[in-house]
Amino acid sequence: MFDWLTRWSKDNPKDIYGPGILIGVVGGAVVVATTLVMLGQPFATDSMQTGPRGTGMSIPEFKADLAKPYPDIARFAATTSAPVVPAAGAQRAGDAYPDAEPLLADLTVENYDRLIAAMQAWTGIPDLLAGEETYQTLVARRMIVMTREINETWSGHVNAQAEVGVTCYTCHRGEPVPSGTWFKTGAVNEAAAGWAANQNRVTPVSQFTSLPSDALEKYLLDGETIKVHDLESRVANQPGDPLIQHAERTYSLMNYISNSLGVNCLLCHSSRAFYDPGQVTPQWSTATLGIQMVQELNNTYLVPLAELLPPERLGPVAGDAPKVACMTCHKGQQKPLQGTNVIGDWPELATTSGTPVYN
Repeated sequence: MFDWLTRWSKDNPKDIYGPGILIGVVGGAVVVATTLVMLGQPFATDSMQTGPRGTGMSIPEFKADLAKPYPDIARFAATTSAPVVPAAGAQRAGDAYPDAEPLLADLTVENYDRLIAAMQAWTGIPDLLAGEETYQTLVARRMIVMTREINETWSGHVNAQAEVGVTCYTCHRGEPVPSGTWFKTGAVNEAAAGWAANQNRVTPVSQFTSLPSDALEKYLLDGETIKVHDLESRVANQPGDPLIQHAERTYSLMNYISNSLGVNCLLCHSSRAFYDPGQVTPQWSTATLGIQMVQELNNTYLVPLAELLPPERLGPVAGDAPKVACMTCHKGQQKPLQGTNVIGDWPELATTSGTPVYN
């Protein structure tokens, strides 16, 4: 069996170790592979099934990652406290404090104090809502209204599988300006015009790809219809049919959503028929509600903030206010803060009626 090795050694007396090393490496690889097969996968995974079995429609995750504590959850827990169920005749904050925040004035003193302290910690602004008419106070008022609107009107998205809700911490995570906000970029390719001016140059908004950089603006602000080129030849295109450029812009948005949630396309779409809206998963409906929610938040609450924010808080190209998208809340996770219920102890932010329901 090893006659070839003897002959090779005689013909190549200067390199007597090469074949031995080669045999050792190959043999070692075989031993390692055999051991893995016998002992099983050392990095165990768990999967969330998103469609029929056998179609590859699942989202795999390492169990070690799932078991790893997420530091933002601990930071949120350190800033939260149980609500104080109002006693009969409890004093209102509006009566106790002459400069109480009007949106929260009907709360009892105890719950007013705990909410103000929490909001200051959540946003990293120590004097937030301290009574002065700063731009931060004016913005905070609008954000309170927005947060209540999300929890009540858009419960189908934020509470799709369980009560989760949102608070200031969901986006801010202790920072005055949340990460994951975005601005208009304008034309990114000065050597071209039309469609080509929006792509072929990497930007943060395009997830550092050559795909169009105006996808968030068109779909999450202007409300354009998300669409791709159909299966027909371009020659058969009719007026109003989506073009290949629309498909590229859609792929840019889908790439953004995938990175924002830390998932792949199969969370929402069927791997055998991406083009068929009749074969989507239940998560598709949740994502669609999220897109509609973001459109409303941007146009109703955030775009108008440009009138309140100082110049250094505005976009460098269009002078626009920072806007939200999936990454602002999710930050790379399918469920923000791994599905932690952040609204359970804060009924003051869960309803637009201004009358919290304490349990």
